[in-house]
Amino acid sequence: MNTMIQPTKRLSPDFTAIKQRQQAAWSSGDYAVVGTTLQIVGENLAEAADVRAGEQVLDVAAGNGNATLAAARRFALVTSTDYAPALLDKGRARAEAEGLAVQFQVADAEALPFADAGFDVTLSTFGAMFAPDHERTAREMLRVTRPGGRIGLANWTPDSFIGRLFKVIGAHVAPPAGVKPPSLWGTEEHLQTLFGVQASQIHCQRRVFNFRYASPAHFVQVFRDYYGPTHKAFAALDATGQRALERDLHALMDALNTAGTSSLVVPSHYLEAVIRKR
Repeated sequence: MNTMIQPTKRLSPDFTAIKQRQQAAWSSGDYAVVGTTLQIVGENLAEAADVRAGEQVLDVAAGNGNATLAAARRFALVTSTDYAPALLDKGRARAEAEGLAVQFQVADAEALPFADAGFDVTLSTFGAMFAPDHERTAREMLRVTRPGGRIGLANWTPDSFIGRLFKVIGAHVAPPAGVKPPSLWGTEEHLQTLFGVQASQIHCQRRVFNFRYASPAHFVQVFRDYYGPTHKAFAALDATGQRALERDLHALMDALNTAGTSSLVVPSHYLEAVIRKR
């Protein structure tokens, strides 16, 4: 009897369920404790994107608002968005403390609730890269940016400290099946794939952010308590698994620490990209 072997059917990821889990992760802990240390990245990106007074600027997956504040300090008209309301609350408090007029709105990076071509500049620092559907996120950012406008991105590279950190976490708590790694956004090739058809220019520059903490143990404590993905990873493991994850995180930092035994300084590369829409 001739038996035909049926090909295995490839199931598409359930992006809705994945996003719900991601939203819960980023809402856990207190990302602002980590996020505020990254403010310099937002300032550099605002300069690279040439944010100007009076321009309409959208910050996508804004977190606690680093790019938001940087653009508002340059007298742009800023709308700050994230799908985690608690993160927006942190950004709102920071803007109010500086007397900056910013609009805050809960929004999904994959379904932005704005009209086509409504913004001169669209920014995202370590935010949009974590949306599970890369293509849809890029399409939305392009859609809301006017022709001739700019999209400014800061994304961790695959070989960066944070890229390697997520690989360590993934070895202990498996990432969602079928979802592309966020760190692909930190490669020029992937940005060309996502944005190239509608871009007149894509300018990329590798930059370095230095994570500075008192010690490896201090870093682990802060990220375990406050950084959503790490917080959730530890919570998903039993005591033995937690010790193993902590050991592997320490090993990673020991390999990359440039401060010797005095403190912790770990350089992490990221890709700064400015995309000009046709």
